[in-house]
Amino acid sequence: MAEPQIPSGRYTTAIEIKPILSATKANWIAVRQYEGLDYLYVTQIWSWRCGLVQMRFGVNGGPLQVWPLPACHEEFSTPNAILESDGNPMLIYPPGSIGTVDIELTYDDLSTERAQFSRASVLMP
Repeated sequence: MAEPQIPSGRYTTAIEIKPILSATKANWIAVRQYEGLDYLYVTQIWSWRCGLVQMRFGVNGGPLQVWPLPACHEEFSTPNAILESDGNPMLIYPPGSIGTVDIELTYDDLSTERAQFSRASVLMP
């Protein structure tokens, strides 16, 4: 069931975060080769996760898997903040193994948005 879409000014509903995530789609993820491994980062998505009900991802054309999102921190003035207890918004893969990444976001209004990224388009120095 879709959540009510009442803007709160705290960026906790799809109506508030969808324009931001849509505008920043090219930056949803990043890949970094570091210490001989590939790191897949989803920091941008986690930074606007309130208003999402699910994030799924697939690497190299593999099936989409759910990547659990940390809870929103409604008790703070910035509910989308990433706290140490939330863990890291990254996964680690063998070196050079990430070629493409598919992302599917489901907003709390139950709409979805998808994107596919090539390694070259999101590779960090």
